Formats: sequence, structure tokens, C-alpha cells
Amino acid sequence: MKLSALLVTLSSIAAFAQEAAESAEQQPGGGITGFLPIILLFVVMWLFFIRPQSKERKKMEEMRKALKKGDKIITTAGIIGTITSIEDNSNIITVRTGSTTFIDFDKSAIVRVMNAETEEKK
Repeated sequence: MKLSALLVTLSSIAAFAQEAAESAEQQPGGGITGFLPIILLFVVMWLFFIRPQSKERKKMEEMRKALKKGDKIITTAGIIGTITSIEDNSNIITVRTGSTTFIDFDKSAIVRVMNAETEEKK
């Protein structure tokens, strides 16, 4: 749905840019009308690309700040485990993946907390 809306918007901007270029040829000293398509393109890119990515980044940062001991998590490598300790002064967490296997990860390697998903389904 978003891709089709983006394509329609970009095609309308291209048509508008073509009309602006034709009118600029007819009217000398167009000024800001020459930059209007570029400005519109930037606004569309901000609405469809930059803004959603920044929202997602904020959501991930909040999730990583809320990590606590005992949370079941999934890492970027696909490793599923339970947090056993979190170092306060650094971003290092220790994850238990098996009965005796402990792995240290950086908080940025955590993709998802599985506890939250099971609570939301209830």
C-alpha cells in the first residue's frame, strides 16, 4: 500500500516538475518555482522514509533501555536466550542460551523481547 502511494506521489511530482520546467521556459526569472519540485521531493521522502525510520529507531532504543534480568530475547543472529545479567556501566548483557551456555552481547544486538509479545497476545 505504501509503495503504490509513493509511486503515485512521485509520478505526480515528476509531472509537476515537467510543468514547472515548461512554465519556467515561458517565464524568465522563475525563482523559487524551479526549486519547488525538489522541495516537494524532500518532503515526500521525509514522510515515507525518514520519519518512519526514526520512529522505529526510537522504539528499539526504548525496548533496549527496558531490558531486565529474566527477559527472553532474540538477537540479530537469531539466538534465543534469557538475560541473566546486565552491566549498568556498559551496554554488555549476558544471555543464557542453554543450561550451561552463557554468551555476552551488546545491547544493540537485541532485536526483540519475547516476553512482551506473549503478554500482548493475552
